[in-house]
Amino acid sequence: MATVPRELLSLRGAGSKPKSTKLLEVLNALEEEESSHSREEIFIAPPDNASGDFTDEDSGDEDGRRGSHLPGSILHASVVPEDSGTEEEEEEEEEEDGLQRQPAVKRQKAAVEPQRVWTRRDIRPDFGPWSASDPHMEDLKSQELSPVGLFELFFDEGTINFIVNETNRYAWQKNVNLGLTAQELKCVLGILILSGYISYPRRRMFWETSPDSHHHLVADAIRRDRFELIFSYLHFADNTELDESDRFAKVRPLIVRMNCNFQKHAPLEEFYSFGESMCEYFGHRGSKQLSAGKPMRLGYKIWCGTTSRGYLVWFEPSQGTLFTKSHRGLDLGGSMVVKFVDALQERGCLPYHIFFDKVFTSVKLMSILRKKGVKATGTVREYRTERCPLKDPKELKKMKRGSFDYKVDESEEIIVCRWHDSSVVNICSNAVGIEPVGLTSHHSGAAKTRTQVHQPSLVKLYQEKVGGVSRMDQNIAKYKVKIRGMKWYSSFIGYVIDAALNNAWQLHTICSHDAQVDLLAFRRYVACVYLESNADMSSQGRRSRRLETESRFDMIGHWIVHQDKRTRCALCHSQTNTRCEKCQKGVHAKCFREYHIR
Repeated sequence: MATVPRELLSLRGAGSKPKSTKLLEVLNALEEEESSHSREEIFIAPPDNASGDFTDEDSGDEDGRRGSHLPGSILHASVVPEDSGTEEEEEEEEEEDGLQRQPAVKRQKAAVEPQRVWTRRDIRPDFGPWSASDPHMEDLKSQELSPVGLFELFFDEGTINFIVNETNRYAWQKNVNLGLTAQELKCVLGILILSGYISYPRRRMFWETSPDSHHHLVADAIRRDRFELIFSYLHFADNTELDESDRFAKVRPLIVRMNCNFQKHAPLEEFYSFGESMCEYFGHRGSKQLSAGKPMRLGYKIWCGTTSRGYLVWFEPSQGTLFTKSHRGLDLGGSMVVKFVDALQERGCLPYHIFFDKVFTSVKLMSILRKKGVKATGTVREYRTERCPLKDPKELKKMKRGSFDYKVDESEEIIVCRWHDSSVVNICSNAVGIEPVGLTSHHSGAAKTRTQVHQPSLVKLYQEKVGGVSRMDQNIAKYKVKIRGMKWYSSFIGYVIDAALNNAWQLHTICSHDAQVDLLAFRRYVACVYLESNADMSSQGRRSRRLETESRFDMIGHWIVHQDKRTRCALCHSQTNTRCEKCQKGVHAKCFREYHIR
């Protein structure tokens, strides 16, 4: 999704066909029109056959490539707007932009729904209180799992064996006897995770003997050529059984497995967020999108449902309306919200509360979710309020900050509120109303002071709970996998690994009774254990390894005790009279925590 001038995407002459727009033109428009309010979702023109053999390969290795250095073949590729809205939305948007619909093609009119009756009163929701318990999370807390144990809740033995089998099958189809084992696959995963916080311009530098780049942990774990061979044949589906209607058929089995594991171990909470995430990608693949306002503007768009803390519960890569069937009466975004709710309700039909932004919200969606017994709140565009008679935004702007107007649909108890803050915001809910009206502090730029303004209850709750997807994006962006290969889905696999590590760390923060580690220390621990414990020991000349790595970093049962004889500290190497009782290593009190996390 990108903020671009609509006329750029619909250049047409009288009686002529729409002109194809180049990606370079769109990128230039994005730089010039950052403040524009017209939004279009755009795609690189997709290949005709999404599951053909040619889609195993792409434009080449992407190490070091950035969006500002795209090749000419990509910059001059044609892009087309995604038809993701309903007919009413398109008509209203065209009226606002002064455009006229071409009369050549007539669409079948949808059945006219009865007009809603709006009344100025507060909402009276009929949802029951949240009273669900989470026995699975209590079981995880009692197990006191290490970071590797938490990560392997998602990349479990079944998933690892599945990837090994599919990779070996694909290599066999190419007349290559790969002989990949689970141990080698974990080494590959360890290197991918390590690349998130230690990256080189070329991944082969990990194995160089030069002292400025050699990384003994990687070089001792697996040989360079063996890693390159495995990485080039990494596969996740049987090419003979691909669904040609699915653009992501080659990673669909992995998506299904990861969604199953994410939902199985997800914290059972009342509040969830739904939104868009981006998976960085600069290759030739057709489902790539531009997205304004995201850390990565070029890549795959991922529909994501998360907890309010950022645990990814459900995800689905966007394929546009050409490959995705929308829910009746909803656009593509609203249909994805319904799919996420259906996935949540597999754990039980509980009164979940979903928060999303104006990309998804409509009164129609609120009505559908209410019938499913699900609460929802989100900002909404004016043309999706079904003609709710609120004060004009221009009139509301003339009133003091904190002023608001609201109406409730009599038949379905859906409220629409228009609130004046720094700008005028429309927000819709089927569960939360105006009362109690609170106060919030805002900075006044002109007077350079902070003032108290009124804030309706649904606005306050929305601001507190809507940021789950953004928190997940921040965690993934910090130390994301940097190694990508020639296949179009290699960057997507890195995204899945990052999401699994984020979820494992989220569970660690919930389940850990003692000292918690930050995300970087958590990823370092998983990478180190995978590389050391799964290293290839068959080759001559390999150095012997310490076998206590798992216990040193498991954060379970480590206590600092006094010792009569002074020894060297395992971290700073100066004399100390204290040691770790479990590791049986001398360590200062000031070095104790750092020794067990680095």
